[in-house]
Amino acid sequence: MRFMEKERETLQEFLPGLDAELTRHSLTDLEQPGNPALSAFKAVRGPGLLVPAEHGGLGATPLQAMRIQRAIGSRSPSLAVASTMHHFSVASLVEASIGSDGLEWMLLEAIAKDNLLLASGFAEGRTGAAILSPTLHAVRRGTTLVVSGSKKPCTLSRSMDLLTASVAVTDEHGRDQLAVALIPAGSPGIEVKPFWNSFVLAGAESDEVVLKDVEVPQDLVVMTETTEDQQLDELQASGFLWFELLVTASYLGVASALAEKVLAAGKADAVERVALIIEADAAMTTLEGVAHAMGDGERGQDMFAKALVTRYAVQDAIGRITRRAVELLGGMSYIGSGDVAYLSAASAALMFHPPSRTRMSQALCDYVTGHPLRVA
Repeated sequence: MRFMEKERETLQEFLPGLDAELTRHSLTDLEQPGNPALSAFKAVRGPGLLVPAEHGGLGATPLQAMRIQRAIGSRSPSLAVASTMHHFSVASLVEASIGSDGLEWMLLEAIAKDNLLLASGFAEGRTGAAILSPTLHAVRRGTTLVVSGSKKPCTLSRSMDLLTASVAVTDEHGRDQLAVALIPAGSPGIEVKPFWNSFVLAGAESDEVVLKDVEVPQDLVVMTETTEDQQLDELQASGFLWFELLVTASYLGVASALAEKVLAAGKADAVERVALIIEADAAMTTLEGVAHAMGDGERGQDMFAKALVTRYAVQDAIGRITRRAVELLGGMSYIGSGDVAYLSAASAALMFHPPSRTRMSQALCDYVTGHPLRVA
């Protein structure tokens, strides 16, 4: 089938054998806690996908990575979401390493060489809270930060090797500055508690990570320049740009799996079938435009705003694809297997990833009328 052919060819090129391994298992098995998808991802060096080749990684471009995420999303939504969170953290490290003489390159080499998985502990999942409002706080103790707090949900909570987290660091004057800390999963004071109660995306290991007086060396902390009015600094904008691209492609893959089922069944009218293809591939083409611009080095507020607009447009397309595909597959398909209902439920979760359209609507209106882009 030519539908998603380029995406699966790219997946095979960078992570050979992963697609075949995922198709060996049922969707139900892949979406359970303790599923085989994460081990399969590590077996093909998936953690190093975005690590530059000069640091021992696979060096995927934004376009290639986005295609891979769509392909993975069509097989295992949980793996697509979990790996997106990992790639978000890695991409932020890559961006931080550009022009830096710090230790970022050593961490990137370790990720690629040792197949390290990074959990993303940034502020999300709290109703009414801004994306840049940390749930973790730290105080300085000499050259060490002592971090406490809780992050829930935290994807890859049980398989992570490192936790990357936004932290509010209190200085000697009682003022908070936002920082990004890299915390080894085995550090004393870290505990993982059950949190995720939904069957949807249960395989992504999104439980609670609790930190109590966890000591983090200063060289594993990157201070940011976030302003009080919630403007992203250059590093954060680049990291979240990667996140929006990859998470949107992942969920488009979930919806595409439903469209693929309609095509394979061949029962619906050709006009209906081609409408699904048009909707899905048009959404993908829009995402590819963002990926190409990123590959050409475009970054900053303008690019992040474009990525958000694209994400929300594709989010709407995913809803239309899913609803129509489920209807065309029919009631017997819906009740005869849990796959159709599961993919339908999983595809809807994109709307819950930060920053939500509701919280960003005024910010985007302000931005297009000439104001700086604030992230709500």
